Amino acid sequence: MFNLIRRDVILQKRQLLIFIPTILSFIILDKHHPAFIFIIASIIIPFSTYAYDEKAETNILLNSLPYTRTEIIASRYLGAIVYMVLAIVVTSLALFAFNKPFAMTDIAIASGLFLLFAAFTFPLFYIIKPGYFFMAVLITFFLLAGIGPAIVLFLAEHLAAITNFITNLSVPTLYTGAALVVIGVYVISWGISTVIYHRKAF
Repeated sequence: MFNLIRRDVILQKRQLLIFIPTILSFIILDKHHPAFIFIIASIIIPFSTYAYDEKAETNILLNSLPYTRTEIIASRYLGAIVYMVLAIVVTSLALFAFNKPFAMTDIAIASGLFLLFAAFTFPLFYIIKPGYFFMAVLITFFLLAGIGPAIVLFLAEHLAAITNFITNLSVPTLYTGAALVVIGVYVISWGISTVIYHRKAF
């Protein structure tokens, strides 16, 4: 399974050349919140890999190798976490080098949002016809970015009991609860992708 994650890194060497200038441009422009930069950094490599596999029909090749379909899906989900951590480390170093302030809260929010975004979009790769995945990801991203805050505000205004309960929680409890929810959604997405992939014909 490690070799599958390593394969993605090797295939994305050119994307890595785009990755650093992209992150640096966001930092130098200084118009975006650090959490947003962390999210963009986390998204680039995993979704570039999916876009490449979509064009090259890599799943046919992967299924001819001595890996089970469960291992192939596991490498995708574990790989996304590995790339996210690496992206956060590189982005943190870049922000530090340019003397741009950021907090652990920014990293926590960005990590949670990335994992949620990945959880909603990864199964789409195995459902949507080839050629439409990238468009579906863009639509999902803009929907979550546009509708997400509005939904949160609506719930905060109309569900006073839930809002009061959340505001009364301590910060550690709040972060722990949020982390458990994100992990739960990610694991469920992993399971859904595994089931879909097992039933696909290549």
